[in-house]
Amino acid sequence: MYKFLVFGLCLLGVLCAQGQEFRIRGSVKDATNAAGIPEVRVQLTGTSIETTTDASGSFELTGELPAGDYNLSFSASGYFSLQLPVTLNPGSSIELDYIPLEIDLAEANQNLTLISLSDLQLNNEEQRDDILSPLLSATNDAFGNAAAFDFSSTFFRPRGLDSQYSSVLINGIKLNKLSTGRPQWSNWGGLNDVMRNREFTPGIAPGDYSFGGPAGTLHFDMNATALGRGGRISYAQANRSYTGRIMASYNSGLSQNGWAYSILASRRFGNEGYIEGTLYDANSFFAAVEKQLSETHSLNLTAIYTPNHRGRSTALTQEVLDLKGNQYNPNWGYQDGKIRNARLREIDEPLVILSHHWKFSPRNTLTSSVAYQWGKTSNSRIDNTGSTLFKTENGTATFLGGARNPAPNYYQNLPGYFLRFPNPTAANYQNAYLAREAFVEDGQIDWDALYHANRVASETGLNAVYVIQNDVNQDQMLQIASILNIDLSQKLKLTGRLSATRLKSENYAELDDLLGGSVWLDIDSFAEDDATTGGDLAQSDLQNRNRLVEEGDRYKYNYRILASELQAFVQLQATLKRIDAYAAIELQQSRYQREGLYENGYYPGNRSLGKSDAVDFFTPSVKAGLTYKFNGKHFALLNAGLLTQPLPYNTVFTNARQNNDIIDKDSAEQITNLDLSYIYRSPSLKLRLTGYLIDFKQGSELSFFYTGSLQSPQIEQGNALVQEITTGINRRNLGAEFGVEFKALPTLIFKAVAAYGNYQCTSDPQVYYTTTLAQQPVVFGDGNVKLNNYHVAGGPEQAYQLGFDYRDPDFWWLGASFNRFADAYIDVSYLRRSGAFSTDFDGLPFNDYDPAQARILLQQEKIPPYNLVNLVGGKSWRVKDYTIGFFGLVNNLLNTSYKTGGFEDSRVGDYRSLLEESNRELPLFGNRYFTGYGTTFYVNVYVRF
Repeated sequence: MYKFLVFGLCLLGVLCAQGQEFRIRGSVKDATNAAGIPEVRVQLTGTSIETTTDASGSFELTGELPAGDYNLSFSASGYFSLQLPVTLNPGSSIELDYIPLEIDLAEANQNLTLISLSDLQLNNEEQRDDILSPLLSATNDAFGNAAAFDFSSTFFRPRGLDSQYSSVLINGIKLNKLSTGRPQWSNWGGLNDVMRNREFTPGIAPGDYSFGGPAGTLHFDMNATALGRGGRISYAQANRSYTGRIMASYNSGLSQNGWAYSILASRRFGNEGYIEGTLYDANSFFAAVEKQLSETHSLNLTAIYTPNHRGRSTALTQEVLDLKGNQYNPNWGYQDGKIRNARLREIDEPLVILSHHWKFSPRNTLTSSVAYQWGKTSNSRIDNTGSTLFKTENGTATFLGGARNPAPNYYQNLPGYFLRFPNPTAANYQNAYLAREAFVEDGQIDWDALYHANRVASETGLNAVYVIQNDVNQDQMLQIASILNIDLSQKLKLTGRLSATRLKSENYAELDDLLGGSVWLDIDSFAEDDATTGGDLAQSDLQNRNRLVEEGDRYKYNYRILASELQAFVQLQATLKRIDAYAAIELQQSRYQREGLYENGYYPGNRSLGKSDAVDFFTPSVKAGLTYKFNGKHFALLNAGLLTQPLPYNTVFTNARQNNDIIDKDSAEQITNLDLSYIYRSPSLKLRLTGYLIDFKQGSELSFFYTGSLQSPQIEQGNALVQEITTGINRRNLGAEFGVEFKALPTLIFKAVAAYGNYQCTSDPQVYYTTTLAQQPVVFGDGNVKLNNYHVAGGPEQAYQLGFDYRDPDFWWLGASFNRFADAYIDVSYLRRSGAFSTDFDGLPFNDYDPAQARILLQQEKIPPYNLVNLVGGKSWRVKDYTIGFFGLVNNLLNTSYKTGGFEDSRVGDYRSLLEESNRELPLFGNRYFTGYGTTFYVNVYVRF
């Protein structure tokens, strides 16, 4: 096979007759069985000249081009792409009898990653870190494929990183959110058929589109001419996030008059997925049109619209898991015989990108794009704090109202609540039994009871006590970017990128549904007003006191974020006989400013109303690396980088819903990134071994929670809704990755993958707390939180795989893998490890504090190891000009029950309370867990033409 390939490459240099026209003919074959491959896209890269192979795999390219060096590219679904260099002189005629394409099982599998694995993450309400599987699905590496397809359901994070350390681009436009630093995958969900032309740059390795980050860079080329000619119709059935999906797409290819277009429409749906009550309703639309203005200039317009609507689940305590199982979701109940979820996430953010491509020489390009994205994201929840205004005879305002928490898993509804005291009585056991029976038999939201409560309130002249609130984020983003790629010589390549982003983000609460009530009073019912405050503290907006709100109105909070970002990136790459080297630098300037539209009663004047001070970050980053080529099979790679990353604005403003306060020590995070790899490649064996060290310094986090352990004289009984601001977080990710593929037969590949990491905090950062109940930030002891040597939560640190992929010459394939995961840790409570843990309300240490017992109480929980078995396979048939096929996946074949992560509940954060909790058989506020799916399947049937 390889002799034929070498012979073919030699033929590319054969020159025949004189003249301006050229002709290239050849035949593309499957490398495993030498069968002709139809519908292979054959293109002279950088030109409009292209064709597709016929049913026997044959093709012919003709045209007129200036003499010079070109690349002849071959691409087909299910195969690795191939590029061959070709030199065209006047009158060139080239014959290529045998062009082998290698089977790419990862490409055949990639739909299985994009269908729902990222949606699994988004369904979980409290999970803070998202996964990288959509990035890794673009790799052709054994380790990357395993991490994308088999490890993702466990929330395994390669190198302990989440996607805020990655970059995702479409047509040169970076789409990480300025609010979080992360890409929002659902903004292009359901577009599988037009997301195949993608390029992943691992880690900080050199890339052609951006500087990137420790977790890598993924670029999607969604220009109309980049999408292979043809159409596809498919239908999928699953029992995961959605239960059904239908998709249709068509790409025209470049016409003789220089036009190309691509269209796609899909729908994903389901009343509930594997988790109860998680409805899925998503539509996706894509259109791209491109005009080849000349041999050197083209314009492309791409539009993406993917509105989606999903029901969400939540983390559960062990008590709830034991009673209801891992499919239980407390966020829904029946209304009029239909499932209704109180926690809905809606995303509706269209995106339009206009791109200009200028090829000002055969190897040099400038791509400039302008993008505009707008729309909103909303998250709903039940608000049970409705109140009514009363005035006494002397004119003093009084607010009366509020209602019981309607969550069925609220701790006072569970059996453990009735057994919370030592030596329970018979009555306690009786009440616990009744609570258990009620929860097991039902355990869902009682929508009828909420409507009934509001109806009674309305009939007695009171305002609604229950409503559905939407937390809305409404963005308008404009970005301009230019990417330059220049070959300075045969050995030097220069890449540069300039971009500017401007964001205007409106954030507010919206009253979505009065649930049969009459009207809602817009005040804080928890405010401790008295005659001295005149009712001011309770006001959401002092400019509109005691406002009555109806459906569709804004209330509670209302503010804007104005953000901008400038980026400049330059990279130089050198290709020598034995060494490839690169060096790059990026300069970034970020600015954030909050503009309050309500004057909050707790923070009057410019503390909440009007514009805050602007917050600026200047974050330079540098990286360099080299590849040493021992020979054609052995390679060594080294990458090193010193990076700085600005805080996202949802961390900069510590309580943006109520005030203009800015985080103390608003410093950028500093990252040192080192990785060293050995790579071996031969026809039968592919191997990669990588060691890495990623050191993070001066990180910051912001958390919100309700606690009963804020041990301060200013706060009665320690009960408060707080903002926890942690700065100076240092941590280190150290580990190794290994992946090997052995081709035992042309049709059979065995694979083994291993990841071993250690992700730990390396400092005791600073922490302080803010709350409306204290005028100043609350600091305990020395202000530190004792985190040194605790593990960073976020999926297993160890992952292993053994598996195989078989591809039969008769176009069917089967793969299986055995996967083992270990060393996953629960996220620890910072409050428990601050000075608040050992401090009484008087500010003095607890007189019964036992350091040895405290160490036991503060020990980080480690999740037990578990094993998962996955199967994947498919079959295709060629019927005239159509390809008909199916593929499917079974995950967790043995229906293993396992936990993927979790967190400690900071409701209990002091020594005495936690000791009392530990002595209970059923803790009131035990750790909350995320669980994996049991056995799930996904089957897709398609027709390609």
